[in-house]
Amino acid sequence: INGYGDSIKIIIHKDKSISVEDHGRGLPVGMHASGKSTPEVIYTVLHAGGKFGGGAYKVSGGLHGVGASVVNALSKWLEVSVHQDGKEYHARFENGGATVEPLHVVGNSDQHGSIVRFRADETIFQETTHYDFETLNSRIRQLAFLNKGILLILRDEREEEVQEVRYQYKGGLKEYVQFLNKNKQVIHDEIVYVEGVQEGIEVEIAMQYNEGYQPNIYSFCNNINTMEGGTHEDGFRLALSRIIGNYAKDNNMLKKDETLTGD
Repeated sequence: INGYGDSIKIIIHKDKSISVEDHGRGLPVGMHASGKSTPEVIYTVLHAGGKFGGGAYKVSGGLHGVGASVVNALSKWLEVSVHQDGKEYHARFENGGATVEPLHVVGNSDQHGSIVRFRADETIFQETTHYDFETLNSRIRQLAFLNKGILLILRDEREEEVQEVRYQYKGGLKEYVQFLNKNKQVIHDEIVYVEGVQEGIEVEIAMQYNEGYQPNIYSFCNNINTMEGGTHEDGFRLALSRIIGNYAKDNNMLKKDETLTGD
């Protein structure tokens, strides 16, 4: 979202591990003030996120800086590879995040980006460590809609016949609305689309009325579905109701003293 990468690949491997590969700038590989390398701090220290250079919170869904270190803590093992400045760096952690291979250079590289691979710890996830393909598939597809132009690849190598899906939507939210309204009777063909920035906050909206009576409003903040709504959703509903109400009033579509409610 920051403009440094254009594809992300997620693989479910035969050994039940997951890898996530991107072609962005790569994790910072310098030494941290604590004496450890920065990737080691990111993957072993709680609340370490967001303290590396400002601005990340504008697009990051993270809040407390615990995501990476918690994944590591709940993993049997986790490996990080970073391609940056012509080199490939590697680090490995085992049994809940203990560093067994500190970050070191393993060779030269003409790529850039990061690959993180981890395997969930069966002693913690006793119920199951099986990943449901459809759950991941629907989330990956949703992320592709939310981030127009980014290619997302999901690959499942667990069965003999490898399953792979690719999602890339140049139209972003417009195509998402098309997808959601696929089996519905729409009232207008053209999808209303608005995007803009105010006070450093980016907003993107796509909407289309259909003949159903049940409104479907999906709101997101930094790619995270805000199912319980919030001020962003309330503000949108209020503004939309007000604008349509004013238009109806200005064009004498309402009886005297008649007002439209949000629904």
